[in-house]
Amino acid sequence: MTNDKPWLAQYPEDVPTTIDSSMYNNINDLFKESFSAHAKKAAYINMGHSLSYQDLESKSNAFAAYLQSELKMKKGERIALMMPNLLQYPITILGALKAGLIIVNVNPLYTPRELKHQLRDSGASAIVAVTNFGNNLQQILDETNIKHVILTKIGDELAIHKRTLVNFIIKHVKKIVPKYHIPGAISLRRALTDGKKLPFIEPQISGDDLAYLQYTGGTTGLAKGAMLTHNNIIANVLQVHAHFGPRTLYDKEYAVTPLPLYHIFANSVSMMFMLFVGATNLLITNPRDIDGFVADLSKYPFTMVFGLNTLFNGLNNHDGFQALDFSHARFTIAGGMPTQKHIADRWQELTGMPVIEGYGLTECSPVVAAGTHQQQSFISSIGVPLPSTELRIVNDKNEPLGPNQIGEIQIRGPQVMKGYWQQEAETNTVMHAGGWLSSGDIGRMDDDGIFYIEDRKKDMILVSGFNVFPTEIEAVATLHPHIIEAAAIGIPDDVTGEKVKLFIVRKGDVTVDEIKKHCRKYLTGYKNPRIIEFRDELPKSNVGKILRRELRDS
Repeated sequence: MTNDKPWLAQYPEDVPTTIDSSMYNNINDLFKESFSAHAKKAAYINMGHSLSYQDLESKSNAFAAYLQSELKMKKGERIALMMPNLLQYPITILGALKAGLIIVNVNPLYTPRELKHQLRDSGASAIVAVTNFGNNLQQILDETNIKHVILTKIGDELAIHKRTLVNFIIKHVKKIVPKYHIPGAISLRRALTDGKKLPFIEPQISGDDLAYLQYTGGTTGLAKGAMLTHNNIIANVLQVHAHFGPRTLYDKEYAVTPLPLYHIFANSVSMMFMLFVGATNLLITNPRDIDGFVADLSKYPFTMVFGLNTLFNGLNNHDGFQALDFSHARFTIAGGMPTQKHIADRWQELTGMPVIEGYGLTECSPVVAAGTHQQQSFISSIGVPLPSTELRIVNDKNEPLGPNQIGEIQIRGPQVMKGYWQQEAETNTVMHAGGWLSSGDIGRMDDDGIFYIEDRKKDMILVSGFNVFPTEIEAVATLHPHIIEAAAIGIPDDVTGEKVKLFIVRKGDVTVDEIKKHCRKYLTGYKNPRIIEFRDELPKSNVGKILRRELRDS
């Protein structure tokens, strides 16, 4: 009989091959033991201020009570969260989950156009946002179903003197809070204060209830919400715990989280997994400020770092980072984008930490496969499936292929989403009989059951771990009156993995600078084309479809 799960032989003896997510009713149950066992311990540190497990529980309870008793929000309503890594994030996300609400994580860098689509599509009735983005929110608020706007300033969870100073500098010195006017907006600080006095009745939440609408792109270029249940998230936390647990220090772990918590990898692994094991977590609000990032690291005995290729490259080349004390550092978990071997090797040379890469999809909560906890150096593969996860390679007819044959990667496991929110056709495109999910990634499995990514089936571009879809770039470009046709592709970049190149068929004498300025008006920074090339015509198929592959090969 052929062994259809050869990767099981790759599991270390101390790693179970299955997990049981039914032991927890919902995400809130997942952390009750942590809140009790580690009450006085710091759960999060941000900008020099810590938030204990006890305070996190208290504040999230207060927020849940406010949502339930004051705003009268009911189980199943959607609430959007739009902020960078701040102490406010775990407080509000855990509070909203306790109230039975569905989380809609929003990239705070979205333009008003992108923000409007996500809020309208999700039907969110409330949003928690940092005041820095109040102006963008104001522009589209009347075109959404938002009834409650809760605003917070960057420094609001810091000690009083530091809070006052940080908020003053951000608004009046750095001047990065554009003017906005949102009548009826609620202060998060007031909501937490009032919530302490309000009753909270814990709703009945099952594992099948939705926890997140986590937005991702698709063949249309419009972001769509992956419906992730409480059980999906619980399963992925337990899977990561089983896979990496033997290497984890549990409550003695001092993690570093520079990846944004609105990204599903950081949300499930950096936040949820670390809470589950009782770790302390350093939240980095602005990892692009490398000097500030390194200054934070210099005061913190970090043992584990979550990151991605772009970040590793930036830190590798920073003199201050090279001078840090790495005596406590043990290992690094990478996700969000492929890690380049020369960067991972340099990282390990500097820090002593091997990079262990994970592979996942938003639709899988997200982790699907990873290198083993025994790994001592970087390996250019996506490793083996997590416990209770199956991977297979299929051809275009959905027929399984054998070892070393190249095809599409499909996934089956308890972390696989319920489907796309109000997108039955899109759901049916990726979900198949037997519970298999098509990844859109082309890969292979070797004789030992180790998986490798060869290419991407979709035309998606991956910039610093974020999905960029050519159709969206092209739609924005062709809004310009002097652009007839446009085609976007990804080309390699040493820092961001890929960058956007845009091919243009123009009329008139529109310039590269004019096109870039036009795109910046409608697109988040990482989506903007870095290279623009003018063509007399674009290659097309017999039915008129632009052939992006020919452009990539040209």
